[in-house]
Amino acid sequence: MKAAVWHGAKDIRVEDVDLKPTKDNEVVVKVAWTGICGSDLHEYQEGPIFIPVGHKDKLTGGEAPVTLGHEFCGVIEKVGKDVTKFKVGDHVSVNPTVTHGKVPDNVDVYDGYSFIGLACDGGLAPLVNIPEENLYLLPKDFPLRIAATIEPTAVAVQAIKEGGLKFGENVAIFGAGPIGVLVAAAAKAAGASKIIVSDLSEVRLKKALEMGATDVIKSDQEDAVKKIKELVPGGVDVSFEVAGVKPTFDQAIEATKARGTMVIVAIYGHPIEFNPMQLTNTGVKITSTIAYSWETFQQTVDLVTKGSLVVEPVITKEITIDQVVSDGFEALINDKAQAKILINVDGEDD
Repeated sequence: MKAAVWHGAKDIRVEDVDLKPTKDNEVVVKVAWTGICGSDLHEYQEGPIFIPVGHKDKLTGGEAPVTLGHEFCGVIEKVGKDVTKFKVGDHVSVNPTVTHGKVPDNVDVYDGYSFIGLACDGGLAPLVNIPEENLYLLPKDFPLRIAATIEPTAVAVQAIKEGGLKFGENVAIFGAGPIGVLVAAAAKAAGASKIIVSDLSEVRLKKALEMGATDVIKSDQEDAVKKIKELVPGGVDVSFEVAGVKPTFDQAIEATKARGTMVIVAIYGHPIEFNPMQLTNTGVKITSTIAYSWETFQQTVDLVTKGSLVVEPVITKEITIDQVVSDGFEALINDKAQAKILINVDGEDD
């Protein structure tokens, strides 16, 4: 079968691979749609970052080559003999996190983690083996195309929860890439009053407005912090740093009110420095998030499939697996109009 296989930085090849033997606790998912994640893009540009990752005593290794893809959904084609909760024909979303599962759900991922599609073969192939515990049932009438956005949306929902956002509070989001605009959508669903998004790209800011932002700031034309404090005197209740660079890290702290919270959502490719007095002088609290809890993933499935959290506008392009490098990874690097690019893996409509 044809798969998009990571061999190293700037080396993703579309090639024929065989499906590995299915374990008794696994199902075979016929993949419908797979999204390209920012983590995938990091691996393509400068990996390995997440390959390999985690503790080797339980979590899967991650040596190249590995089939990419951890934002995906599909239909169960085969079930292992120990599978009890799912059957052939079920539509499913895949939670790609692999953990030890030895600590409470809210800290489970921090005990050591890896991802299907980064540390082991993922959803950029027509068929993939998935443990039963990583599956979430979808309504059969819900479009699989939209279901492919559930995983990155869960990242945004977890970020909102980490920030402790309360109904009617104000937020600022630094970075209007795919996760940034999904954070805007999640903040809207959570009842935020003002949702202010700052970015350098005008086209990305338009997408942010489409996804739920109330105000946008083109940060090469306006002082983002000054503008935010004009819109919300004293600063926002919660800020989200989704760009992964020092200037926006500093701005996110400065734009947050005294005793407010700044949430780091971005993946940082390189270390940065900051002055802790930025926190000491304001009482701003910094927290961070990676992935999501199992509870958050189920909540996201429910929010998206019931229409309480509208995510379809994040999809900007649909391609085939043969186009994954030229019209997928390279497009995300060179075209700021792209947010979420989906690969129609099985070549079928929903």
